[in-house]
Amino acid sequence: MKKILTLLLILAIAMTSAFAQAELEYPARDINNVLVWGAGGGTDMANRLVMAEMAKVLGVNINVNNVTGGVGGSVGMYEGYGRPADGYTLVGLSESVVTASVQGGFDKRMNVWDFFIIGGSPDLISVTPNAPFKTVEELVTAIKANPKSIRAGASAAGSIHHLNLLAFEKGIGAQFNFIPYDSSAASQNAAMTGEVSLVITSVQEQAELIKAGKLRPLAMLIPNDFDFQGTIIPSAFTKYPALSQYLPLEQQIGFAIRKDAPEAIKTKLQAAFKTAMKAEAVQKFGKDRYFSMKGLVGKEANDIFDKLESVFSWTLWDLGAAKINPQTLGIPR
Repeated sequence: MKKILTLLLILAIAMTSAFAQAELEYPARDINNVLVWGAGGGTDMANRLVMAEMAKVLGVNINVNNVTGGVGGSVGMYEGYGRPADGYTLVGLSESVVTASVQGGFDKRMNVWDFFIIGGSPDLISVTPNAPFKTVEELVTAIKANPKSIRAGASAAGSIHHLNLLAFEKGIGAQFNFIPYDSSAASQNAAMTGEVSLVITSVQEQAELIKAGKLRPLAMLIPNDFDFQGTIIPSAFTKYPALSQYLPLEQQIGFAIRKDAPEAIKTKLQAAFKTAMKAEAVQKFGKDRYFSMKGLVGKEANDIFDKLESVFSWTLWDLGAAKINPQTLGIPR
């Protein structure tokens, strides 16, 4: 028995030493990024660009593989989470994955991940060029005078654009007549044809329409003004500071690693990520795609996803669009 215990002790010490050595040598081989959305989208392009820059720092290849399907990117998340927490598997994702749990697609909360946020394109309020509202103040005055009289378009109930509309309503103390659409493109088309009076989508999605004069921006739904090709789009927060209680709810594109991965490995990845975010190609991508580049890691990034998980999940539950009560998952309201 004594010999067995001694052998077990030696084995445990050897394994501990091996794990420690592996962390010191990380990365010793290629890394895989399991990307939960399809090729060609904003999440895909941003991940591929940043991974290429991180690979230069880490000295290994980072292979990006699109694994789509399920609810809220759940197929890709399951594949990524099912692999060892050794730093050789990352999961490319966006803010939309936070609805996977309450929709029955993923049986874990988002707090099983540590997030790296590359950035995202912020939402704004725009109207058709012939709309009577020249400023956001005129819009708010009109809707307060006649509640629910103004038709507002956004993508499907529970989407980030719909949640931004709900948050804007709470911040100004008034309610629009919400008209949901299957996509951002459809809601923008509805605004251009006059089917709705205003639309909320992202700068990236509206960019070409604004340039062509088919939509007229009124206000950003972020705390800061936005420079759109030399034209400043004002922040709605300036006139309505109460919005800070509910906003910003921004697009968050990036990737994640299992939270139980070794801290030493996460530290190396974070350092490589911060270096990659400063690369000229990454900064140019942000400018060309109207992205707000963030480069957030650790608690700051995780806190953002915690907030998104709470807001998205409870909004879907209140709308009757969630299969699982967020309370049973321990998601705070």
